[in-house]
Amino acid sequence: MNPTVAERLADFTSTLNETDLPEAVIAKARTCLLNGLGIAYVGLDTPYHPVAAAAARAMYGNAYDATLLPTGERSSVSGAILTNGALFHGRAQEDTCGAAHLGAVVIPLLIALVESGRAPAGRIIPALVAGYEAGGLFEDLLAGKTTPRGFRATTLFGVTAAAAASSRLLGLSADQTAAALNNAVSLSGGLLQSFVEGTDEWRYQVGTTAQLGWTATELARAGSVSSRAAFEGEKGLASAFAETPLDDKAIGEKLGRDWQTLRVAFKPFPVCAFNQTPVTAALKLRDQVAPDRIRAVAVKMNPYECGYAGMDSTGPFTSISGTLMSIPFCIALTLVRGTPTMRNMTTYDDPEVNALEKRIVLSADPEIPVLSCRIRVTLDDDTLLDLDCPMTPADYAYDFGEMARRLKVLASGEGLDPSAIDRLASFCADPDHVPLAQVFQVFHGG
Repeated sequence: MNPTVAERLADFTSTLNETDLPEAVIAKARTCLLNGLGIAYVGLDTPYHPVAAAAARAMYGNAYDATLLPTGERSSVSGAILTNGALFHGRAQEDTCGAAHLGAVVIPLLIALVESGRAPAGRIIPALVAGYEAGGLFEDLLAGKTTPRGFRATTLFGVTAAAAASSRLLGLSADQTAAALNNAVSLSGGLLQSFVEGTDEWRYQVGTTAQLGWTATELARAGSVSSRAAFEGEKGLASAFAETPLDDKAIGEKLGRDWQTLRVAFKPFPVCAFNQTPVTAALKLRDQVAPDRIRAVAVKMNPYECGYAGMDSTGPFTSISGTLMSIPFCIALTLVRGTPTMRNMTTYDDPEVNALEKRIVLSADPEIPVLSCRIRVTLDDDTLLDLDCPMTPADYAYDFGEMARRLKVLASGEGLDPSAIDRLASFCADPDHVPLAQVFQVFHGG
């Protein structure tokens, strides 16, 4: 009997070890861990984790297995996953693997499981790689079909990522991991409508996605009878969500060769991943012209990005969930006020920004690659300014040292101690030997 997709993937992820992983993959995973924890630290003032914590108290009661990073309060593992996930997602500056924010799903899960004594911290890096490889694989193969239909890649593929990561962390066998992965597909879903309406459900999706991945793992470890072909079956992931067959040959070519972990990109600005390059381009243009001279702005981007929920919105806005997605708003804000910050992203009644936003026209151009943009500015004297800004994930793939430097700048901007980033970095560089308690001390001063 030929192995199924889940079995092939499980054979790969269940045996990942730091001693066998390429050094570049290990280094990237450590940087991903630092980015996740660092962005959570600078996001302590965001309003979403208190909501998640209140929900966790109501659902899980008085359990004391894991720590809520913002306060030091003890909770259940599930409560910590939900609350800390909302913190990781609070600035919308988490990592991105294509359209999926897998670090915000997987890292809070792994931290809570290790803290609760279920696994050693020395497995965090291979488990994190397992999550990126599993979730990133299907994002790479299917998101071009699933995202335009309204399914969020983070939640649709994040359950698989969480199941692969938790299975590796907990030391499940290849057979158990395959069952966990098949379970994960049956629990997957998640929509993009909250981005259309500018509401906050997406902030909490990462925590619930991680919970489902852990559920899939524990069911498998307990002996659940699971489907074998949940990914490629006639009613499986590819067919149901993407309406396309799964390319089995591509999977074989990618595993252990085309590392999804190396595809992970980081966000320099607290806006949608697809808005990073428009903001970068607008900052360059801002150095050339005063915003009050701008008559019109024409923006061209890849259809995949233009069609993503909320990207073409022009307001009026009442939440940062709307502004961080809007290409016109992010460009207008940058041209008028400079680098986007959490404060100016939540200033919805800035007359200069709102006026310029209405003069920005977005159009799709299939010749422009994803993560790139082309902007034409027409000035009040009919002068034209053209800027092509070609970018790839490699342009946003900062190394460990650069990530630490950028996080220190963000921490200082939020009035936080930048030296705390050094303590987080020492843990991320060597979680097998630096105690996890050091992370909690950074967050709640213990």
